[in-house]
Amino acid sequence: MKTRVSVQERLKDLRVERGLKLEELAEQTGISKSALGSYENDDYKEINHGSLLKLADFYQVSVDYLLGLTDNREYLDTPLAELHLTDEAVALLKSGRVNNRLLCEMMAHKDFIRLLADIEIYVDRVASMQVQNLNAYVDVVRQEIIDRYQPGEDDPHLRILKAAHLDEDEYFSQLVSEDIRRIIQDIRTAHKGDSEGAPVNTVAEELRQDIEEVMNFKGSDLERQAILYCKRLGINYSKLTELEFRQLIHILNKSSLLKTHGSKRKKRK
Repeated sequence: MKTRVSVQERLKDLRVERGLKLEELAEQTGISKSALGSYENDDYKEINHGSLLKLADFYQVSVDYLLGLTDNREYLDTPLAELHLTDEAVALLKSGRVNNRLLCEMMAHKDFIRLLADIEIYVDRVASMQVQNLNAYVDVVRQEIIDRYQPGEDDPHLRILKAAHLDEDEYFSQLVSEDIRRIIQDIRTAHKGDSEGAPVNTVAEELRQDIEEVMNFKGSDLERQAILYCKRLGINYSKLTELEFRQLIHILNKSSLLKTHGSKRKKRK
């Protein structure tokens, strides 16, 4: 995911957030529609200083926010003491070793408070006494059944009671894992269209597709190998000259790892 938002993305996000079309934004700001459209274009590099100030005033944000220099719209100069961060936390956030933007998205998620609450309950052993009492009650009931009915070890009722015995570590590990899963799945969905995300096709899938395409080529095995190498290296083999392709075949023919069954070249398609 991206660690910094560009001015083009920020301007578009703010406009979409307001539910405005370019025509409507132009009417309300006095900036031409064509200029506003160019400002949101990824290929556009410069924005008129006056327009930048006008847009910042219209959206009620700082220029730094528009430029992607900060993610803060309201709390621009909040004293560090108000955040109650330790020196270690501040050092980590400033170090660049963690993705602060991702961390902020996790904190802004609706289930983040629940996640912290579940962790706090476990760390502070808030539920330990209740868990122990519950397990003790199950043990008492189990012992009563044993004393009264003397069932075998495989008795289904005893096995149910054994399964009801709660392991605090396992329970809270699963609970916290479920909290985190919901949070990161929502964030992942929100970033599904990011250009910097992982490619839709894996390397293995791309290789499989290339091999299938090469296998349809009417030529020798060595020529197919040559075409496959070209595809993996991003070379358009159809644009190679006859001499260039022949030289490539000649080089591959020297490999002891490739078995050739005749290298007579047929017409490339």
